[in-house]
Amino acid sequence: MPNQVKLDIVEKSTDRLKEASGIYLASYTGMSVIQATEFRKLCRETNVDYSITKNTLIKIAAKNAGYEDQFNDMIRGQIAIATSIKDPIAPARIIKEFNKKNNDILKVVGVFVEGNFYDSEKFKVLADLPTREELITQFASILNQPMTKLAGVLSATMIKLAGTLTSLKEQKQ
Repeated sequence: MPNQVKLDIVEKSTDRLKEASGIYLASYTGMSVIQATEFRKLCRETNVDYSITKNTLIKIAAKNAGYEDQFNDMIRGQIAIATSIKDPIAPARIIKEFNKKNNDILKVVGVFVEGNFYDSEKFKVLADLPTREELITQFASILNQPMTKLAGVLSATMIKLAGTLTSLKEQKQ
């Protein structure tokens, strides 16, 4: 018979999986306590939820959240879950940044972004995507570029006209 603590863990995990727009499953075998503490700090700074829960409890939560078929194959060994509600790519960036400093200690085994399952190779592509703010900046720059060019062309035309009028004025004097 399950105890209340386990029921609470399953309920919390189920809610987290249902709400998440990005779910990253990673093997943390060989990670030291210092590395785990550093990774948790990175996650807190970027509103990413990182947890390690018993595999049987996560499998139950995955079943309750509707991910049973996909999760069962990946939850073997020491698996941690990083989730994000607002930015589905944030965990990928954090894992990539952390792995650069720690010799690829976290091995991503599966990714769920916006309800779609991707393998570990897709993680590398997702981790290289720009942030939402960077995309907005690039978009604004692209929109602004034609106006800047138009202003430059109009300005050059006015300068040429003014130069021509000045030279005509000097010729008549």
